[in-house]
Amino acid sequence: MGNSVPTRVEDVAALFDSARLRQARRLAVKTKQALAIELGVSAAAVGQWESGVNAPRPAVLEELARALMVPVGFFASGRPHAALDTADAHFKSLRATTVGQREKALAYTEQVWELMHALERWVQFPPVNLPTPPPINGPRDRAVLREAAESLRQQWGIKLDEPFPHLTRTAETNGIVVVFASFANDAEVKRISAFSTSKLSRPIVVTPPDRIDDVYRHRFNLAHELGHFALHQDEVHGEIEIEREADGFAGELLLPERAMRTLLGTRVEWDRIAQLSQTWGVEMKAIVYRARQLGMLSDASARRAYQRLEMMRSAGMVKPSPTARFEGEMPILLRRAFEYAQNENVTTASLADELKWNESTVARLVGTGDTRPQLRALL
Repeated sequence: MGNSVPTRVEDVAALFDSARLRQARRLAVKTKQALAIELGVSAAAVGQWESGVNAPRPAVLEELARALMVPVGFFASGRPHAALDTADAHFKSLRATTVGQREKALAYTEQVWELMHALERWVQFPPVNLPTPPPINGPRDRAVLREAAESLRQQWGIKLDEPFPHLTRTAETNGIVVVFASFANDAEVKRISAFSTSKLSRPIVVTPPDRIDDVYRHRFNLAHELGHFALHQDEVHGEIEIEREADGFAGELLLPERAMRTLLGTRVEWDRIAQLSQTWGVEMKAIVYRARQLGMLSDASARRAYQRLEMMRSAGMVKPSPTARFEGEMPILLRRAFEYAQNENVTTASLADELKWNESTVARLVGTGDTRPQLRALL
């Protein structure tokens, strides 16, 4: 496989790409000031390197590579690069995250795109199959959210009165890249719940592993991000009303009104709620919320039900089911693409050389570093 990106430090210095420094610094969650102190230079010097005004000398470039834990060749131009800013992504927990946390998440997503772009040389990914967001100005009422959710179900061949099986696998089949972000093990990004972007050549949804210990929560988070794709592709990111609409869309998608009005009663019956939770792939709390939303439970009854659920959870009677146990909810698109590419003698080492990454980074993103068994399918 040919690769014109240089690896000699002198050549890399001559072809220094300032955008790569910014990406590596964001991945390392380091400010310009912190990086400057580590290198023994001024913050202004780092700023000039990152803005493209100056380039670091070869000796400094080697120090940069060590400090940011990337190969020297990472800083050379000549490779496709996707640039994302906060305005390009929907963060479900925007106000609970710091600037550094969001920037690391965005840099990680840039790398997901780069890997996908590299694999597309050998593998044809599924075409993106999403409805065009309706042209609406201002907040969307529940009728609009219901129509949008029903439209997505119909477009993806899911009946309106049946549970939505294998939400992750269905999204991937329709061209959406879903990844579990390995960076979530870093204590600095624990508060990131889920986020997505439709600003690249393919929609990407990222869910950190510490938030997918519960398959029902993972499904709701993914449905929430699908709501952004179906409703908000060109709207302001991070607005509270937009996040509420995405939550409403998720409820309509996973618990469609047509079915719920038939299945939900006007009393809280815990055996029935537990059964509906398992069948429809949502938390029991979501069942209670939906019943209240549809006017089938009073506010007072819903409050008592929430209190009972909290007591049940504290007593260990309600336990989450890890997503890893449900094959249909584990992302496989990038891993499968890599497996097909292996037929063309592509390896993690060859991809790492092409992308100028550490091989461990490639292995983590394609999932070859995850040896957990996939146990069974959902529903």
